[in-house]
Amino acid sequence: MDALRKQASRLREQVAKQQQAVIKQLTASGYESSDVVVIDEVEMEMHQQLEKLYRSTRSGRDFQKELVKAAEAFTSVGYKNIEAGTKLFEDCAKYGVDNASDEFLAKAASVYADSHKVLEKEQEEYIKLLFTQVLEPLRAMIAGAPLEEARRLAQQYSRMRQEAEAQSAEVYKRRARMRESPVSENVAKLQVAESKIHELKANMAVLGKEAAAALTAVQSQQQRLTFQRFVAMIEGERLYHERVATILGNIEAEMVSEKQRKEAAPPTAPLDISSQKTKYFLAEALHAFDAATEKELSLDIGDYVVVRKVSPSGWSEGECKGRAGWFPTAYVEKRLRIPTSYSA
Repeated sequence: MDALRKQASRLREQVAKQQQAVIKQLTASGYESSDVVVIDEVEMEMHQQLEKLYRSTRSGRDFQKELVKAAEAFTSVGYKNIEAGTKLFEDCAKYGVDNASDEFLAKAASVYADSHKVLEKEQEEYIKLLFTQVLEPLRAMIAGAPLEEARRLAQQYSRMRQEAEAQSAEVYKRRARMRESPVSENVAKLQVAESKIHELKANMAVLGKEAAAALTAVQSQQQRLTFQRFVAMIEGERLYHERVATILGNIEAEMVSEKQRKEAAPPTAPLDISSQKTKYFLAEALHAFDAATEKELSLDIGDYVVVRKVSPSGWSEGECKGRAGWFPTAYVEKRLRIPTSYSA
């Protein structure tokens, strides 16, 4: 009989171990990677809630780290842009000084060089925004005490679950021995084991509520702060590019306007019309300017002008009434070609 009882006891223990192994696989914890058996329905709900909160706060922290990496990369690129821009501005300023006779390119280089401080200031302001609005707040929360404390409570709860698992197995074993041999010693050991499991369950209930409350508060703050910093980073980048685009647009407009102004203005140097008479034309002058003074010549409709040269800029040079000057090509009308021997 004793042999049969011992064999039956061994079989029950084997079945119990197999059941526990199956339950462990189905109820593995995510926050401590623990494999704890389900004690009761209430404890199982608490375990699932903590597991969900733990994973959520971990995911939020990982996303915060990615935002920090991006902001650090933007900052690094910003400093490199400032360095490269400074070198380009210096080269433009030097070219503008060394090539002052250049009508267009030197002036364009000087205009761009003059914008150095404005563009550099915008880049510095953007870098400052990344530091104050993104990097510092997110770094503080990633390493903040509330998150670490909440995670510590969840991990402590997980360890207590493991202890409760071991104690549950102990209670099951004591009950089996007590059924086999209901002596006072086995009864006393069973009572001690049951008392300990009840104490563990009570402590787990308190610790679970505390950990859940802490993780919930951290999760709410984490999501709210991360969203605010994320929006601030996007908005700061948008405003930075808009301001830079406006500045560059003004620079481009000034370059083009300066070129057009110089192309449209009549030359200021006096004209020498003693050569290239084969290019003269007899024309009716409607409007003209004196070459030396740039003042409007007193010409009447029907006056004849000997045209020396027609410029692609829209101005022609010639002589009328013994005075040399420049006048808009559109204001004269070609009548006939003058022989090279023609003399005013």
